[in-house]
Amino acid sequence: MVDLPAPAASTPKSTLRRLGERKLAMFGFAMILIVVGAAACAPLIAPYAPEEQLFDGLTLEGAPLPPDARFIMGTDLLGRDLFSRMLYGAQTSLIVGVVANGLALFIGTLVGLTAGFFRGWIGATLMRFTDLMMAFPALLLAICLAAIFKPSLWIVALVIALVNWVQTARVIYTETTSLAARDFIAAERTLGASTGRILFRHILPHLVPTLIVWGTLGISTTVLLEATLSFLGVGVQPPTPSWGNIIFENQTYFQAAPWLVFIPGAAIILLALAFNLVGDALRDVLDPTQRGRD
Repeated sequence: MVDLPAPAASTPKSTLRRLGERKLAMFGFAMILIVVGAAACAPLIAPYAPEEQLFDGLTLEGAPLPPDARFIMGTDLLGRDLFSRMLYGAQTSLIVGVVANGLALFIGTLVGLTAGFFRGWIGATLMRFTDLMMAFPALLLAICLAAIFKPSLWIVALVIALVNWVQTARVIYTETTSLAARDFIAAERTLGASTGRILFRHILPHLVPTLIVWGTLGISTTVLLEATLSFLGVGVQPPTPSWGNIIFENQTYFQAAPWLVFIPGAAIILLALAFNLVGDALRDVLDPTQRGRD
């Protein structure tokens, strides 16, 4: 059986060229590369172990040390080097962001694709369940789930995935419903193509641009949610460093040692912003309706 031609799409080279013309996207991409590089090289860059309490890491009064030549980001309330903890905290944020978002994309795509293609009672049941999940505030649901399970890096990633898949499911359901009604899908059915062939050879490839965009944008959401859960004490637990629990541990020194809150807070905001900038640019570049509007 010969595949019917699919709608024309941009080549990877043209997509990269259009993406490179967007300065904000390139700024976001550079920020992501810096954070990923710092996290990957943390064992080589970090001057101290993240949990090491330094004998001379506090003042004589027992207060954290401010940034200086030795401790470029200062020390925390236990005399640990903040720069080292930030580097290892970047690993935590990226691992949770990628794993949680990848799992959320998988669940959302599976639900949306199934509901949009089969429709009927299967689609109605799956979409009503999705609506039910969307009715709960994501943060409140995440806190409840995190409180039920013993918080850890992987449990937090699972909890975030379980509350973040619904938006993806809605988007994929809408696009799958539209694609399933197209003439080339009807022609494939007439020619006797199997359900698996239609799904994986014709519908799923058309969803790849949407998944790329939502995958990029979703990482910023998961990074923020992980930081929020860790700040509330139901996320990644100390001594494992994460940017959220660094703020949580040092919030009592907000006035005396503001760098302990501002530095990880700025890192969270910049990383989320970077993924949003890249995701927005990818959406404009990959969305055919946006072409010619630059």
